[in-house]
Amino acid sequence: MGGRFYVVGQIDATGSGSPHHWELEEIGAAKFPLFRRLGLEDVRGVLCGWLGARLEGLGMGEDWAATLEFFPEANVHVLYYYYGDEFGDVEGELKFLFSGERVSWIPGEDLATFISVALDFAELKIRGREPFDKWRGGKSELMLKILRERKEPFRLLGEGDAEKLRAFLGANVWRSGSKWRIMRDVFPGVAVEVLYDGDRLDASYSGKNVANMERHHLELLASLTINHAIRYITVENYGKTELPDICYKVFSRMFTKEKGWSHHRTQH
Repeated sequence: MGGRFYVVGQIDATGSGSPHHWELEEIGAAKFPLFRRLGLEDVRGVLCGWLGARLEGLGMGEDWAATLEFFPEANVHVLYYYYGDEFGDVEGELKFLFSGERVSWIPGEDLATFISVALDFAELKIRGREPFDKWRGGKSELMLKILRERKEPFRLLGEGDAEKLRAFLGANVWRSGSKWRIMRDVFPGVAVEVLYDGDRLDASYSGKNVANMERHHLELLASLTINHAIRYITVENYGKTELPDICYKVFSRMFTKEKGWSHHRTQH
């Protein structure tokens, strides 16, 4: 597979000192045993059938690799290596790479969150477990706070944005006056819906597998979708109007350094 691959430290613009580098190391170490006992067809069934990934060779010496489209032009690659006793205590590992024209826009925090949610979801399937806390409507205090803090940029969406936002998010987008509805299938049978009506930003979930996910994970998927919508809004409106502070906080350090932006309000 051609194209450029990134590690999370590059996207964080901190190298191996990135806290998300260590977070992904921990995730990989914790989840490796889960896949160690699965044959390739079982791996395919869980990662492709449950997460919507595709198995493909990346040419990195991996035993297998799964690619998840986080968003269009933002791919997450999970690489599985089995060493046996070749390296002493390390039986094998999971590694994570990133590719796509827009993957470097997304901060390591969001990339690591998506990987954590996806692999936790896969683990429930592999172990045949029910979620500890299913979504039954309502929202956590944290989710309510996220919706309040991220509402303002959506007022900048205009008549010509529906098609472009649809392509950017890989979602269905509907507009009726000042009301916007965004629906995105994150995993098979797991859809996130984001609603904006001028006064309020809201989120809900639908699909046959919503009942198989932790409520907290669904809220994280909604937050990640909202963050990416704000990236679109920011790039479309930068230099045209004063942007809310939150617009500069949803990008990676790699992106903001390339643009010469601060993670806080930029003066025009």
